[in-house]
Amino acid sequence: MYGHHAVAAALANPARRLRRLLLTEEAEAAISKHLPPPWAVTPEKVDRGRLDHLLGRDVVHQGAALLADPLAPPSLQSVLEKEGVIIVLDQVTDPRNVGAIMRSAAAFGAAAVITQDRNAPEETGGLAKAASGALEKMPLLRAVNIARTIIALKAANVWCIGLDAGGKPLSGPAFADRRVALVLGAEGEGLRRLTRETCDEIAGLTIKGAVESLNVSAAASVALYELSKR
Repeated sequence: MYGHHAVAAALANPARRLRRLLLTEEAEAAISKHLPPPWAVTPEKVDRGRLDHLLGRDVVHQGAALLADPLAPPSLQSVLEKEGVIIVLDQVTDPRNVGAIMRSAAAFGAAAVITQDRNAPEETGGLAKAASGALEKMPLLRAVNIARTIIALKAANVWCIGLDAGGKPLSGPAFADRRVALVLGAEGEGLRRLTRETCDEIAGLTIKGAVESLNVSAAASVALYELSKR
């Protein structure tokens, strides 16, 4: 992973197994202001050229890179014991979108994000960078079958709302007395048929303007804000 926020959050997470930390002098000073050392792994001083070579010139690493093991995923039962909206992603494949959704989920006090085991990005540096530290705070589950996961949520008295432009307007106050799971579909294609049919209801966002829809991460943010009005 790379970037000041992602690296600092991982360094502060005792559940992370850290392998190697590469920092420029400037990045070490910046991270130290927010998270004073010592850290669980000793940093290696490098220059930006070295990180550009390792990560690619197009990667905005901010002079910080960390090699770490993936976090152990929590169980669905442990998520159900927490408060907050549960976010279910049906084949959202762009790591930047998943990371941005996790950041919004953390901001609005969601309980967890669930993705499909296949057709979903791994915990890459790009995902961690987009999550801006939320990868360390927001539980991320990987489900083998999204439809069966929705059925399990419904069995636990969670009301599952599929987000789609064709649904009735989403209203947070309408779910004041319910535990909610927000189900979002893939970029461009939206919810798959079986996923849509398994949800309790389909709701959309009220959009007034020249565009017909929002990027999935932007839609998630708006929907989470609306649900926060409960």
